[in-house]
Amino acid sequence: MRAPNAQPQPVGGLARRLAHILTTRGIEPTSTPQGGPEPVPALLAAESRIPARYRTATADHPAVAAWVRDIAAAGRPGPGGAPGIAQGRSLLIAGTTGTGKTHQAYGAVRSLIGAGVRLRWKAVTAADLYADLRPRPGHDGERELRDLARCPLLIIDDLGAAKYSEWTEEITMRLMNRRYNELLPTLVTTNLGMADLRAHIGDRVASRLTEMTDKVILDGPDRRRTHAAQQRLTAA
Repeated sequence: MRAPNAQPQPVGGLARRLAHILTTRGIEPTSTPQGGPEPVPALLAAESRIPARYRTATADHPAVAAWVRDIAAAGRPGPGGAPGIAQGRSLLIAGTTGTGKTHQAYGAVRSLIGAGVRLRWKAVTAADLYADLRPRPGHDGERELRDLARCPLLIIDDLGAAKYSEWTEEITMRLMNRRYNELLPTLVTTNLGMADLRAHIGDRVASRLTEMTDKVILDGPDRRRTHAAQQRLTAA
């Protein structure tokens, strides 16, 4: 049993990272949190599943930030009073290559967790989605499809970028139709305009996306090319 005046000692790499983050924010790691639980541990756990490039992503587009607020506000209270993902609108982020669609998507996840929302989520590119679900010996693609269809928040990145076939259209339809029927928030990014996306994924999926999503259009230069050019100037 810990002595009454003993101070808790952080143990392990995660605890050391947490202590460092708290210290940089001006919070004493051994102090008792005031005004509710500190969401940093959940954010740290989420960041281990976020690609390294997007672990500091922020949802700084006004429409994406508004969607995050709506989803957080609609959550049902769970253990300890923290809200969890409930039914809600989905979000379609469209724009040309390099305009920051994936950055905004992962920023939305980080914003929800940072707001204290209890969040079970999955993220997959459309190409990886079809590769993972393609029938093969020893793999239960149907079970994986059901898991994706029921996930409280699903990110599908680069919809329309994978090669089209009748099979991919069927898979997309089954997945999106389940989420459409259950009003489960789905965050979709695409390089295509709605007309081109409709031609690629089929009328039935496009119709559901049109009804279930709020739409955000990102424009501007390719951020990757701009960043690369800035790096070359700095190195010169």
